[in-house]
Order: sequence, then structure tokens, then C-alpha cells
Amino acid sequence: MSETDNSESFSTTVAKRTLLASLVIVGMGFSVLFPVLSPLGREMGLQEFQITSIIASSSLMVFLASPIWGRASDRWGRKRIMLLGLFGFTAGTALFNTVLTAGLNGWLIGLPLFITLIVARVMHAAVMSATMPAANAYMADITNLTNRTKGMGAAGAANNLGAILGPAVAGLAVISLLTPLWIMAGLALLNGLFVWRFLPEPPRQRELGERPRMSYFDPRILPFVVVGVLMFTGFALVQQTMGFRFQDALNLSAGETARDFGIAMTFSAGASLIAQAVIVQRFDIAPFTLLKLSMPLLIVAFTLFALYDTQLMLTIGMTILGFGMGLAGPGFMAGASLAVSPEEQGAVAGVAGSCGPLGFTIGPLIGGFMYQASPSLPYAFAAGMYLVLLISMHWIGRRVKVHGQP
Repeated sequence: MSETDNSESFSTTVAKRTLLASLVIVGMGFSVLFPVLSPLGREMGLQEFQITSIIASSSLMVFLASPIWGRASDRWGRKRIMLLGLFGFTAGTALFNTVLTAGLNGWLIGLPLFITLIVARVMHAAVMSATMPAANAYMADITNLTNRTKGMGAAGAANNLGAILGPAVAGLAVISLLTPLWIMAGLALLNGLFVWRFLPEPPRQRELGERPRMSYFDPRILPFVVVGVLMFTGFALVQQTMGFRFQDALNLSAGETARDFGIAMTFSAGASLIAQAVIVQRFDIAPFTLLKLSMPLLIVAFTLFALYDTQLMLTIGMTILGFGMGLAGPGFMAGASLAVSPEEQGAVAGVAGSCGPLGFTIGPLIGGFMYQASPSLPYAFAAGMYLVLLISMHWIGRRVKVHGQP
């Protein structure tokens, strides 16, 4: 018996390490675009709102597709769906980069360029959105009620380690604005091959059939959906307008913007990694408590963005923002996961995983409009939104329960 247990423990350890290594590359793939897209769009003659609309449209697709992929991972297996998302990321990045090349060379301009970029990015998002719900459900499969929050924290930490490395790769934009994106296409391909070779399928998922759908308004997860959507809306608002803020406030070139904003994003992701690797892993803090602790930090970060436009203060604000999101992310995912049964982990991972994309649909649209009106307006709006959310946390928290507990 002990020999079997040891074998199972070893298998779980290998699976977890392989999953976390893969999530580092996934984090790089998502974060490398943010420092690059703003100066890229301006180089192609696009307006701020058009640039943020590209991310918003793809995020809307991720929002729509994530619950479907989460349920699909229940039926067809976590690994199979992860592989589809990873290889889809590679193909989609290559397609998007090809359109960007056409725009930079003047082969596509104006409205045709804008529409083609949106279509390419939406096609990309439809497939790459399979990765995260399957990965989060995989982590839920190999953890239990006592270590679920730490497991989700480890997944978030791996993703944020990738978010640190992504902006570092984005620094290569000083050579060519598309160089970081082509590098990530290659790394995503290698990541898919790595998962295909080394990641085992969770045993409990091998003979699963159809699973019921899960509603965003399911009372068990509704508190986390509300907090998650608003939280990611504010975060996306910063991610999609801060490149403009750096370029305009500091009078930077396109390559310099990608470099300096990439440095700020590295500090942000590093602070998030510290929050997840130290606070979440070493202290037994309830998921919703992590969310409540993050709110004051996020309000401070947005207030700094609204009041200051120096590189130092903007970078400090990004660092505080990263630390706050580092606390909030694991609390959000673990809380939603613990609220439902083991058989519903794929479904809840899809629903919870789509809250971020919904926020990244709303945030860039709001941010793009507001930034064109006033560079400080998006951040003042976000600070006010989070203040209202902080005041509402007590009422929301009374509706939070753990599955199987009265």
C-alpha cells in the first residue's frame, strides 16, 4: 500500500512540476504583447481606441470560449484540451504576426488593416483560450480541499514568473517590434511538445462523460464572478493604456516604450510572484480574505497612476498593482473551485477563467475612450470602482461557502 501511495505521490509531483513549467511559457506568451502592441499600433497609424479594441475583441472571444473549453476538458481530458490550446497559440501568433508585418510594411493600411487584425486576433483567441481552463482544472484535480489555495497560488506564481520573463523578451523590440512575438511563437510550439511528452492525464478524468453546464449566476460562485470581473476590468484598463501613458508622459520612441513599460511590467509581475510564492504559499489565508486584502493595494496603485506621470511613480504603481493582483488571483480561482463539487471542476474553471477575459473586454474599451479624453481619467475611474468594491466586500463575503460545508 505504501509503495502504491509513494508512486501516486511521485506521479502527482511530476505532473505538478510539468504543469507549472508549462504555465511559465503561457504567462510569457500573454505578457509579451502588452508592452509591444501600443507602440506597434501607433507605428501602423492606428488610434488608441482601435489598438485597445484589438485586445478587447480577442478577450471577448476568450470569455465566450473558456467555459466551453472547461467543459470539454471534463469530457475529453485536460491534457488533450491543453495541447489544442498550446499548438493553437503557436499557429495564431504566426497568423497575427503576419498581419502585423503587412501593416508595418504598408501592404495593409487604415480600416482594412484594423479589421484584419481583429479577425486574426479573434481566431487566435478562440483556440488559445483552451489552455487556461484546462490547466486550472488540472490543478484542481491534483489538489484537495486543504491545499487547493496553495495549488492555485503555485499555478499563479508560475504564470507570473512567465509574466516577468515576457516583458524581458519584449525588450528585444528595440531590434525589431515583431522580434518578441516571433520568439514566443517558437517557444509556444516547444511548450506544446513538452506537455505532450511529459504531462500525464489526471486519472480521474480518463473515463468522464458529459458534464452539466455552469451558470455565471450560480449562487455558489456568483460572489467570485462579481469580484473577478470588476477586478480584471481595472487591471486590463491599466495593461492596455499604460503603454500610451509611458510613451506620452516620457516622450519615448516605439522601441523605448516597449522597453521601459516592459521593465515596469517586470517589476509588477515580480511583486505578484512574491505575493503568491511567499504570502499565499506560507500562510493559510482563506481565498476571500486574500481578495479583501488586495483591494486597498489596488486602490493605492490606481491613485498613483491618476496623480503622477513620472517613470518612478508609474513603476511604483505597477509594482503595487502586481502585488495586489498576486494576492487576488489565487483567492479568486481557489475560492470558486472550493465552492463546487469535484465533478464540476472543469466547468467552474471555464467560468472563472472567463472572468479575466470579460474584464479584458470591458477594460480596454473603457480605457481607450477615457485615455483619449484625459490620460489620468481611466485610473481615477478604476480607483473609484475598486473603492465601491471594497465597501461591498463584507456583503459579498456573506454569500461565500465551501462545498460540503454548512
